Amino acid sequence: MAKYLLLKHYRGAPAAVNDVPMDRWTPEEISAHMRYMQDFAERLEKTGEFVDGQALAPEGSWVRYDGEGRPPVTDGPFAETKDLIAGWMIIDVDGHDRAVELAGELSAAPGAGGKPIHEWLEVRPFLTAPPTVTE
Repeated sequence: MAKYLLLKHYRGAPAAVNDVPMDRWTPEEISAHMRYMQDFAERLEKTGEFVDGQALAPEGSWVRYDGEGRPPVTDGPFAETKDLIAGWMIIDVDGHDRAVELAGELSAAPGAGGKPIHEWLEVRPFLTAPPTVTE
């Protein structure tokens, strides 16, 4: 089994087919989208392929270690991942082909008008071993 991150983007990926921003969806459309995501996760729980998943709130801060004392916190001038990353799901599957299959299904979550979004999802494997360094 291999773990993969399915990363959902607000923007930064190619435009989805049904490219209506979520802030313009009706409450019913948002509920249908969230229900689809929950049903998808529950189905993967039954097959043992679901690890975790979360939608992300739009708030966020940048923090770094800056020596002793309170770490500095800023809202920029970095790329705003809170504007880019909508949420994520971690799956544990037999391999890349299954991860791609599930990402394709997840991208069909309904959006505006109840039609599938056809959004692009980023599929990233977890690093399982440190890279080999040769001299």
